Amino acid sequence: MAVYNPKSLKAEEFINDGEILETLRYADAHKDDTELIDRIIEKAKLRKGIDHREASVLLACEDEEKLKEIYALAEQIKKDFYGDRIVMFAPLYLSNYCVNGCVYCPYHAKNKHICRKKLTQDEVRDEVIALQDMGHKRLAIEAGEDPVHNPIEYILECIDTIYSIKHKNGAIRRVNVNIAATTVENYKKLHDAGIGTYILFQETYNKKSYEELHPTGPKHNYDYHTEAMDRAMEGGIDDVGLGVLFGLELYRYELAGILMHAEHLEAVHGVGPHTISVPRIKAADDIDPDTFDNGIDDETFCKIIAIIRIAVPYTGMIISTRESKSVREKALRLGISQISGGSKTSVGGYVEPEPEEENSAQFDVSDQRTLDEVVCWLMELGYIPSFCTACYREGRTGDRFMALCKSGQIQNCCHPNALMTLEEYLVDYAGPKTRAIGEKVIEKELLNIPKEKVRAIAAQHIDDIKNNNKRDFRF
Repeated sequence: MAVYNPKSLKAEEFINDGEILETLRYADAHKDDTELIDRIIEKAKLRKGIDHREASVLLACEDEEKLKEIYALAEQIKKDFYGDRIVMFAPLYLSNYCVNGCVYCPYHAKNKHICRKKLTQDEVRDEVIALQDMGHKRLAIEAGEDPVHNPIEYILECIDTIYSIKHKNGAIRRVNVNIAATTVENYKKLHDAGIGTYILFQETYNKKSYEELHPTGPKHNYDYHTEAMDRAMEGGIDDVGLGVLFGLELYRYELAGILMHAEHLEAVHGVGPHTISVPRIKAADDIDPDTFDNGIDDETFCKIIAIIRIAVPYTGMIISTRESKSVREKALRLGISQISGGSKTSVGGYVEPEPEEENSAQFDVSDQRTLDEVVCWLMELGYIPSFCTACYREGRTGDRFMALCKSGQIQNCCHPNALMTLEEYLVDYAGPKTRAIGEKVIEKELLNIPKEKVRAIAAQHIDDIKNNNKRDFRF
């Protein structure tokens, strides 16, 4: 029987079922232990995180006063590490050809009526220009697993195409990649192509459920999938993004699992996850989320977000357009630091809307606002929309990023970088209302840059963007 060991490279040892079940029993036994809960909260206030067992106790806690403390702490930790900045991105689906049999995804191989599509390089180019014309600088590319239609060579060609396109003042400066688990050799190729973060959702950390939910195809192999981040790190990719699909398995099991995965990456590589995503299962082509009996309500969802923020204070937390405007608003306060805007989950669709009879979407989009509407909304809520990609392009990735982030020093470059990229957006893409609000935000936020020299340089760069048509300044 496998024994729990966060330093092991074997999936069943660093994500250990026995350890998770014991953790959940412990959490149930101590959910009313106010003395223990107070100690965990005090430890969390040190901003160095808490472990999966401590986090599970907080998740089990139902005391209203303690929950208020947890939410207030999550909000403060989010501000301490990320300020009021919210990083913007968009997904770009390259292909929905897939050989897997995942029962929760409409791309599964048995789905014979979904419209199968794969973008040509000309179509990639057109989609990227449309995304640039919206104002996006950061993409997450997505593709089904199909060695014939979507080999690594195709993904690499698409990345090369995306980075090559300079349209008006637009440029995609960071390409994050969300594709199936692959080999060390292929991860090296992705690294050499200049990707940002490699993202792979676990879907569920429960091995038995995982194998039932993935009955056919290469994704059926739980160990190969779960150990993918270690291979990615071995291949030179030092920014990796975790995620589970909440609703497939018990949410308490999943929280313990994803935090154990983060602890494993820290223990083995000295670098935890660059991002953690929190998608919930949603309706799609032939998928009814109500057929899965582990769905979570909005309140529980927000509680999970707050506890992940406390447990892994340094990580970027991502919420997509799967969620509604109202849920995203609550989640932003409790820990989310990256959101998508103006997203399409179909293969293509940014150039012109996909005809209804050609549905190729992976899931239904709840928040259907344009990027400009989302940017304006964020600023009205008091946030700073950021299109910054400076850390990745300056080599501040992996342990270098984490060292800056954990010490709080990252804000000395992130805050001015966010303001400069926001100014680019305002000048090049924003509607009149967004631009008016944004200029006031920048004027006010420049005063919050603590170092006088940095403030003066940022102000000069912002003036050059506005008046001299210069772009791409960064600290």
